[in-house]
Amino acid sequence: MTDPIRVYTPYTPAPAAATIALSAAILALWGGAVVFASEAGLLRLLQPLQVAALVASGIALPAAAYALSPRLRNLVAWIGLRRLTIFHAWRIPAGLAFLWYGAHGELPLTFALLAGIGDVLAGAIALWAAQGPQTRSRYWFAHSFGMVDFIVAVGTGLTFTMLQDPAMDTIRTLPMSLIPMFGVGLSGATHIMALHMLSRR
Repeated sequence: MTDPIRVYTPYTPAPAAATIALSAAILALWGGAVVFASEAGLLRLLQPLQVAALVASGIALPAAAYALSPRLRNLVAWIGLRRLTIFHAWRIPAGLAFLWYGAHGELPLTFALLAGIGDVLAGAIALWAAQGPQTRSRYWFAHSFGMVDFIVAVGTGLTFTMLQDPAMDTIRTLPMSLIPMFGVGLSGATHIMALHMLSRR
């Protein structure tokens, strides 16, 4: 039986190997750039508004590429809504990391609690949506909740950054820098893609 929410049409052709390879290379370069910038201390030099711009760009650029590229839309449709949703399970360990750093005084406690609990819930809800009955309402809820979690977490993080809380330096170093500078962008973009797929049905 075909997943009733997986595709726009009953059949999605497999994307070209070049499209898959290019997408994988871009993701690898993106992640590698974050690692390099973290290790080189470049992220610590950024002003709060520059951090906000980078985080927003991490969501906006992949979403724009999805909107403008039929090949990328075909790749995402081929991957399928269920797999896109399961991807967000990474937020469970990310959320636990926030809570751990917050408990040890290495992140502002309010930020760590909001981001940590929100991410754990977002990851758990994503798994719940993907593993249960394949209904639109479950997927809508999972991806809408995930977007709201990002808004709350990013907004809280930027607030503490603007207040120059020294504990926020942790978010600019590895491994935590990968969350706002890579994970948030990729996850936010896939939320937008998933919601678009749902709206098309």
